[in-house]
Amino acid sequence: MIIGRILEKEKLLKAYESEYSQFVTIYGRRRVGKTFFVRETFDYKFTFEHAGLANSAMKMQLKAWQSSLKSVTKQKIPLAKTWIEAFDQLKDVITNSTERKKVVFIDEMPWMDTLHSGFMPALEHFWNGWASGRKDVLLIVCGSATSWIINKIVKNHGGLRGRVTTKINIKPFTLHECEQYAEANKLGMSRRQILECYMVMGGVPFYWSFLDRGKSLAQNIDDIFFNPDGELHNEYDDLYASLFRNPEAYIKVINALGTKKIGMSREEIISVTSLADNGKFSIVLEDLEHCGFIRKYNHIGFKKKNAIYQLIDPFTLFYYKFMQDNKRNDERFWSHNHGSPLYYNWCGLAFERVCLAHVLQIKIALGVEGVISNVCSWKSTETIDKKDRGAQIDLVIERDDNVIDLCEVKFTKEKYVVDAGYYEIIQNKKTRFIKETKTDKAVHFVLISASDVNKNEYSDEFQKIILSEALFV
Repeated sequence: MIIGRILEKEKLLKAYESEYSQFVTIYGRRRVGKTFFVRETFDYKFTFEHAGLANSAMKMQLKAWQSSLKSVTKQKIPLAKTWIEAFDQLKDVITNSTERKKVVFIDEMPWMDTLHSGFMPALEHFWNGWASGRKDVLLIVCGSATSWIINKIVKNHGGLRGRVTTKINIKPFTLHECEQYAEANKLGMSRRQILECYMVMGGVPFYWSFLDRGKSLAQNIDDIFFNPDGELHNEYDDLYASLFRNPEAYIKVINALGTKKIGMSREEIISVTSLADNGKFSIVLEDLEHCGFIRKYNHIGFKKKNAIYQLIDPFTLFYYKFMQDNKRNDERFWSHNHGSPLYYNWCGLAFERVCLAHVLQIKIALGVEGVISNVCSWKSTETIDKKDRGAQIDLVIERDDNVIDLCEVKFTKEKYVVDAGYYEIIQNKKTRFIKETKTDKAVHFVLISASDVNKNEYSDEFQKIILSEALFV
């Protein structure tokens, strides 16, 4: 059963019902459920289905292709020597099919494009010279290497330029969809537990599939991540190695960003990693952004060239905060540290990332979902004295209705209390923000809290208080 993906399914079925042949690309980070989505949509019935092999040479790829053809035709199929021959074999399968619409699903296509294999010219020849001239072919190509799909297919500057008819980005689940998943699988989780689980795993369905409803959340996290035999114990290494053929540069960038809460500029990343400042480095940043591991944003009032790159993938943040530093190989690390200062320090950072993934829900809670907005961040550039810690706001919503929402994000176990000290801090932030940005818009303070908020004279400073419940919309 598919959870969510309503609009995505509508787009895919619309392509299926088209009177002309359609070229569909489906992309998204590893483990997000792309293959499951396609198979469930078509009830696992395809004219031809194939998946590329990871880290395999052209000959092995063609042998796998031969095997996929055999499973469809139930006949002896000769081994193709080139991809041109391989796609000619696919033409025969399509021609002999009696189905109204021939659905061809090629999964993990990036792995098939090995060095000097001629795969891309063969794909272009198949589509441009044959399939697009028919009215009954639905070609669906998919892959976790999002950067390859975007650069080689969607933004192709050669024979496939402008040929893609439908693009579908399968994104991680929202909190609402994770709640639906938990209910469908009878996990018996409260919203607070779903929120904490999201802070660890993000909205990656594959990760959630390992949750055992007979165990507590802490027990599940220990068993899945910290047990040497846990299903996701080695996920960090597998994740980046599977997405990028030369992952070293990518991991260096992720390692650098993993140490900085607010992110780093391009120049700062280069300084820390010693990577060359060239086009290849730009591609690394773009690839990580396309895959959803980092975000690129501007501090309000700064130009585009001053962009900041920030690590936002919940699992990667969890890995850096806990798994990487689990020196003693404690299999019950999470249970032993749950509720500790280390845990609550991580909670604050992780909850901020959850809010960044649910800006739409925040805008709905504010009643401005229909207002065009720029989501950014802000950091004071002025220093008052040596003791000045500066002022920073991680989530700024600059609206076209002449209002700027400065969002403060708080994660606490008990009711959050806005005291006199914090009241002074937010007043300082607001004053400095208005002064330094020279904005003439109305400036509102918004509190986003994981727990209920104790109402008092200081909490009235916030124009709006949004509880984590609102993120489940």
